[in-house]
This record gives sequence, structure tokens and C-alpha cells, in this order.
Amino acid sequence: MPGPTRGFLGRRRERDTRLPPGQYDAGREWPVLTAEPTPRISPETWSITVDGRVETPTTWSWDEAHRLPRSEYRGAIHCVTTWSKFDTWFAGVSVDTLLEAARPTPDAHFVMATSKTGYTTNLPLEDVTGGKAWVVWEYDGGPLPVEHGGPVRLLVPHLYFWKSAKWVSRLTLMQRDQPGFWEQNGYHDRGDPWREQRYQGD
Repeated sequence: MPGPTRGFLGRRRERDTRLPPGQYDAGREWPVLTAEPTPRISPETWSITVDGRVETPTTWSWDEAHRLPRSEYRGAIHCVTTWSKFDTWFAGVSVDTLLEAARPTPDAHFVMATSKTGYTTNLPLEDVTGGKAWVVWEYDGGPLPVEHGGPVRLLVPHLYFWKSAKWVSRLTLMQRDQPGFWEQNGYHDRGDPWREQRYQGD
């Protein structure tokens, strides 16, 4: 019996080369996933602090942070739960700008990001410097929605999105690595989507 014809099988869909392994394109959807209850934080009470292994621990209020040089990110974000979202547009301030003011000491190699909720996530310093990370308060030309971390979240788009801490309020520089919330619960210390670093041991 002859096999199916090429026309019957149809053409094989080409995989989008922008998608890391194991991810799917979420399209216009931006799923809401949160490890803790969503807080209500007014911009007037929000601040961001950079401390730890720095020469000048520094805190910026909402107004002070907005007076810093504006920086934008346009591109993809990737969640460990397998969705990816393309063509996102965030605006805020580069983490490089904050660190320039706080002046990390030579023995600073890691960062612990802490949210107003107490959520934490750890990152190598090299993953939040060199134009790779932002503290953002705008999304797609408007205020960052509260369910997605508004008024302000960390944005580290080249890593899985649990590293982009919602409602961020502190960046603490450290000499040695320490696990954050999800890292203590089995998630990978770094979380590179292109290497599928989802869980410890990946």
C-alpha cells in the first residue's frame, strides 16, 4: 500500500528560532503567576535600595528614581512554566545606573533581589550588569500593571522570569551566592532558558 502523499501530510511548521527549547509563543497573552498575594503599593511609599557589598549604600524614592536616566528594553521574556512573549516594551532605569551610584566593592559577585512581599531571588552580578537588567515601572507605554509587579519590578529578560522579581525594593550585593525563594525550593540557581536550566541539576 503506497504511503501518504506530501500534499496529504502538509508542510511541516518551522519552529520560531526566537523560542528557547521547551517554550511556546503566548501571543498577546501575559499569564499572571505569583508566589505570594499581590500587594497594593502606592508609588509614594515605594523606594529602591542598593546595599551590601557596596561603598555607598543608596536609596531612591519614586521621584528620585524617575529623575535618573531613562532606559528601555524591547524584546522577549520567557517563563519557566514554558510560555514566551515576544515584542515586549518596558521602561525604567538600568541596574547599571543604580550600581554606578552605589559602587560595588571588588569582592561583590552576586545580587539578592528582594521584593516588598519578602520574595527573594539570587543572581550573579554579571547577569544584572552590562545592559542586561532594569528596574522598570512602564510596560507598553503605560504604568506597569500591579499583577505583573507594578509599580516596579526587576527585569532580567535573558533569564527565566522568576528572576525578574515583582515589586522589587532592594538589591543586595553579596560576596558569596545564596539561594532565593524558588532556588531553595528546587529551581535552578541561574535559570538560562536557552540551556533549559529550570531545576537544580539541569
